[in-house]
Amino acid sequence: MTGSAHSEKYPFTIIALHWMTLLLMAAAYVTMEFRDIFPRGSVPRDLMKSTHYVIGITILALVAVRIAARFMVRTPPITPPLPAWQKVTSRAVHLALFALMIVLPLLGWLILSAEGVPVSYFGLELPALIGVDKSLAEGFEEAHETIARIGYGLIGVHAAAALFHHYVVRDNTLARMLPLRPSA
Repeated sequence: MTGSAHSEKYPFTIIALHWMTLLLMAAAYVTMEFRDIFPRGSVPRDLMKSTHYVIGITILALVAVRIAARFMVRTPPITPPLPAWQKVTSRAVHLALFALMIVLPLLGWLILSAEGVPVSYFGLELPALIGVDKSLAEGFEEAHETIARIGYGLIGVHAAAALFHHYVVRDNTLARMLPLRPSA
């Protein structure tokens, strides 16, 4: 397939925000999954946790920029067009991913606030969202962990769909989001 509709892509800034968000999400998961290799109270474990917090707030900020950008930038068409059921499914997965990128950092911030732990972002202390309440912190933590596990599935479905469209359907779904244009 050739032609301008097939090769139409998002602007580089949108593409860069997408891939930066992916890298940050991967780093957020890595910092929590591997923190347990260090003993509680150790400097490396505390560094993993504080890095996780900074990454979470950064994701929250990036998603705000991405949402604003979605309203300002026209979505390039998928060529050939998707069947209606795939459009609906795609929108649902994208909405769920955006919800994940908003809810997880906010829950993390609520956990720290409820535990009475100051939230530091590159040396700037962010305000507590709520007062200290240990039982509320436990509930938020449970929700945070459950939603994070759901996130693995959402990210997997999103990646699998992109690869399916690229290699099986052979449309431009993935090509629109690649940083470099594939050769014709």
